[in-house]
Amino acid sequence: MTSFNELNISSRILDAIESVGYETTTPIQERTIPIALKGRDVLGLAQTGTGKTAAFTIPILQKLINADGQSIKALIIAPTRELADQINETVKQLSKYTKLKSLTVYGGVNKKPEVTRLQRRVDILIACPGRLLDHLKEKSLHLNDLEVLVLDEADTMFDMGFLPDITKILTYLPNKHQSLLFAATMPKPIKQLTDKIFDSPETIQIGTIKPAKTVSHHLYPINEKMKKDALLKILNSTATGQILIFTRTKFRTKKVFAELDKNNFRVVALQGNMSQNKRMQSMNGFKQGKYDILVATDIASRGIDVSNVTHVINYDMPTTVDTYIHRIGRTGRASKEGEAYTFMLPEDSGMVKRIEKVLGENIEKRFLEDFNYGDMKVFDSPKQLHKSNRFKRQTNFKKTSTKQSRTRNQSKNYRPQSKKQSNV
Repeated sequence: MTSFNELNISSRILDAIESVGYETTTPIQERTIPIALKGRDVLGLAQTGTGKTAAFTIPILQKLINADGQSIKALIIAPTRELADQINETVKQLSKYTKLKSLTVYGGVNKKPEVTRLQRRVDILIACPGRLLDHLKEKSLHLNDLEVLVLDEADTMFDMGFLPDITKILTYLPNKHQSLLFAATMPKPIKQLTDKIFDSPETIQIGTIKPAKTVSHHLYPINEKMKKDALLKILNSTATGQILIFTRTKFRTKKVFAELDKNNFRVVALQGNMSQNKRMQSMNGFKQGKYDILVATDIASRGIDVSNVTHVINYDMPTTVDTYIHRIGRTGRASKEGEAYTFMLPEDSGMVKRIEKVLGENIEKRFLEDFNYGDMKVFDSPKQLHKSNRFKRQTNFKKTSTKQSRTRNQSKNYRPQSKKQSNV
């Protein structure tokens, strides 16, 4: 690790870095900042939670620290409103001893205040693709003097269908500017985009693109009809803390939320068609501990940045390995331990093998004790598994009585998940 004092950074930025508690650089910062300070294009491959926001923010601030005028000099494009706000918070923290001004623009809120604010000084603009393109078409902002472009979570923008918007936005940029792109994975369309917009970029990859080693992965083989009861069983007996549950569709998100709410769990849902105010209320409630459980679709969850997620539950199997990595990346952050539970249907074996190949390990299968599996064949060879130590370790769950539950709920570090035991 390198001290920030060893980098060629203004004392005003160093003072801000110290005030937010940064002491030494993270690996992505150590490798990105010196290259970006030289004006080189950067292609960064790193997981969420590695410090990449500061990795591109610090060079931008250094480049613009003596900037004059009211024109936008740096543009940071993010896939979601939540991520845009998080980036802006970091920009404000690190630029507080400078005269630089930043602004976010995104959909779901009134456009008029944005137009008014754009008429004043904005050095750094953080934007979501759709709203940014609207402003460009309506000429309420101009990028003629742009010096730095950042595409953050580019793979997420591809997943959300923003690539056509990004391509259009690029036509509004001057030919000469510095470009930085960050992603957790590199789908082929993103690679093709980088080939078009980058000038001999420096590729920086921090580790392999897979979940943190602090995350434990487990499979629960069941069938579709068992999911609801299996989820309630897990929440009542195994998973405690802050829990993120992923579903495949908005309809299923609503359905899971309704079931958990009915069973008196402190739960909130996050869906793509929610208003911005409602989304912020839901996110803040989860971050602040008002809710223990957040149910979301993949798209609605983009930009979630909660450091204390203890469990990720894949209610529906992800459709790609990249999606699995994005989901699981929400837990096990900052060297904290995390748990990843995935419901596995019989037809999911192919996806499981692909995930295991990327992880470089087999994912353990777990059996829910005192759970009605009916006629379902959960394991290929139950007798053989019962003889193995591994199976004993996986299935040694103690049945939680009502008395035991009350004892757990009264412990200092345990926040109650449910007001009553569910009939599962």
